[in-house]
Amino acid sequence: MDAGSFISPSKSQSRNPLKEQILQKRNSTENLDRFIPNRSAIDFDFAHYMLTEGRKGKESPAASSPAKEAYRKQLAEIFNMNRTRILAFKNKPPAPVELMPHEMSSALHQSKPTKPRRHIPQTSEKTLDAPDILDDFYLNLLDWGSNNILSIALGNTVYLWDATDGSTTELMTIDDDNGPVTSVRWAPDGQHISIGLNNSDVQLWDTTVNRKLRTLQGGHRSRVGSLDWNNHILTTGGMDGLIINNDVRIRPHIVETYRGHQREVCGLKWSASGQQLASGGNDNLLYIWDRSVASSNSSTRWLHRLEDHTAAVKALAWCPFQGNLLASGGGGGDRCIKFWNTHTGACLNSVDTGSQVCSLLWNTNERELLSSHGFTQNQLTVWKYPSMVKIAELTGHTSRVLYMAQSPDGCTVASAAADETLRFWNVFGSPEVAKPAPKSNPEPFSNVSCIR
Repeated sequence: MDAGSFISPSKSQSRNPLKEQILQKRNSTENLDRFIPNRSAIDFDFAHYMLTEGRKGKESPAASSPAKEAYRKQLAEIFNMNRTRILAFKNKPPAPVELMPHEMSSALHQSKPTKPRRHIPQTSEKTLDAPDILDDFYLNLLDWGSNNILSIALGNTVYLWDATDGSTTELMTIDDDNGPVTSVRWAPDGQHISIGLNNSDVQLWDTTVNRKLRTLQGGHRSRVGSLDWNNHILTTGGMDGLIINNDVRIRPHIVETYRGHQREVCGLKWSASGQQLASGGNDNLLYIWDRSVASSNSSTRWLHRLEDHTAAVKALAWCPFQGNLLASGGGGGDRCIKFWNTHTGACLNSVDTGSQVCSLLWNTNERELLSSHGFTQNQLTVWKYPSMVKIAELTGHTSRVLYMAQSPDGCTVASAAADETLRFWNVFGSPEVAKPAPKSNPEPFSNVSCIR
């Protein structure tokens, strides 16, 4: 159980194909890169003389006369015996052979230029007031739609902030008997939005005309704190532990119910393929649900039940470059980010962040992960995947960063905290300029000469 509203490896070495080609078996006649002596290069006659006769004069200098000493020195000069080393070599060792020619080495470095390290600003580029935002770990009160409009729930009211021109619109306000608003989630079309309420209802709104379309009732018995879309299916998670799939096109909207959690469902995320659903709860459990398993067997049967976390699991994020990779974050009693293979249910890695993990977002352009945290630093941390080395830590919030949302271009992140501020961070760089598409030929054989 995590606090709710009152808590203030080794990198794999890349192989160079040129290295494997150069370090092939050499011919025995080639010069190698170190000198190994052989017997033919050793002067054994001189070595024998130095070990036997050459020492006699030094051991008994009184027995030799000056004439004999002068004669010995003259012979030593003539026959080149003034050497101090006994095992001397006749020829010098060959120079070492370069493994890679200098021209090839320089060409290799030029062909693979190093990518400059991206600068990550340490301060937010914009800060907005967010009065009356609920300090509740289990809710989801912030989302950024594909229309570049950000929605945020402040108390009983949902506001829309247009990132294009900075304008703000009040979408709806609920009365105190049914409020406050406990979750918001944009539909994929960027036009419709779902709003979960404290009274267990879920409202659907058309933001183009600011009009409520319908209210989904009868599914949950208590507040709805988590929402996610899968095409026309709206999945809702409640404090009652139920997960309900609602088909918003039909009047009897409840089409499937997943039962597994014993406490509040605070995290819901569909995979990009729409085949698997990840759910996290206040019972410290993480479930993976598969639509094919649920439809063929029973809607109450999960694919994986993962019990590794020791606190509430709210932060969930599917990897954009590997469909079966899921990142999950635990609350204050766990503090870990874990990575899962959702096909097998295996935990691939676990990193202790040192503080409550409130939200997770993947970088859609680089292999990076962003996490938001609570006590003690209330920071946003950028991690390099899969090494999980910290790239940057962004500070500015004075209370736990409960909610994060990512812009449609994937570059800007909005964070909302219990300090009643909404901050915008240019954490994932600038959007890449799209390359112009090649002109298509209207005729399939336009490059062939016409036959007359």
